[in-house]
Amino acid sequence: MAKLFWRVSLPFILGNDLAGVVVRVGSGVRRFKPGDEVYARPDTDRIGAFAEFISIKEDAVANKPKELTMEEAASIPLVGLTAWQALIERANLKRGQKVLIHAGSGGVGTFAIQLAKHLGAIVATTTSTANLDWVKRLGADIVIDYRKDDFETILHDYDAVLDTLGGEALEKSLRVLKPDGKLISISGPPDPDFATDIGSTWILRLAMRLLSYRIRRRAKRHHVSYSFLFMRPSGDQLREIGSLIDSGIIRPVVDRVFPFESTKEALAYVEKGRAKGKVIVKVR
Repeated sequence: MAKLFWRVSLPFILGNDLAGVVVRVGSGVRRFKPGDEVYARPDTDRIGAFAEFISIKEDAVANKPKELTMEEAASIPLVGLTAWQALIERANLKRGQKVLIHAGSGGVGTFAIQLAKHLGAIVATTTSTANLDWVKRLGADIVIDYRKDDFETILHDYDAVLDTLGGEALEKSLRVLKPDGKLISISGPPDPDFATDIGSTWILRLAMRLLSYRIRRRAKRHHVSYSFLFMRPSGDQLREIGSLIDSGIIRPVVDRVFPFESTKEALAYVEKGRAKGKVIVKVR
């Protein structure tokens, strides 16, 4: 589905977020200078963090949280911005509301649980048997072992769901929402609003409308809304996230750090789907 709106030419440098030191700035840059320690999620058309150097737009960059190592800081931008834009911008999550966050032990999940608890929400999550106690320590109030239980038969009247899985879990999530609840997915089909936001051609707008037709129709039957989230870079939001981290409200979750020479092994490890939090590649 990503091929519809994200064209790349090979060879292509991977890597979606980073932490590092500024070595040079453009003539119009005012917020940063050489020597600054920063972290960022580059624009989609400029990703490539698996490299020694990368150029990034100033408004996508923020100063690295003081309390974090470079490795810890590099784990934050992608998952932090995704959780922020899903829970605060889309869900408008308030104190006392209920939210289900799928895959609580994953990169987005570990951050989203902590952010939702900071907002005062009641948090449910799904995870495997081995991670039940661990995600509880992150702050989850209700933890469901997806190997043993069906979350849609246990949870009811939720205000929002953050879906990171897509597929069957996406459709089942409709059943846990109360009327006017919000299903926000980073793994489901792109919807017409997303097509409009990125300025798609009419052909792509039609394609995305068709791709998301089924889930949007089912959401309407349940009297809830469905939206697809494709996270956007934001230095301003990273600054707010950095303040929460430096205040001890949110802590990074890093599973493993691989040297640059083992990038292939790092990607293979991520593909197994068993990482707790983020996996880091360190460029020396």
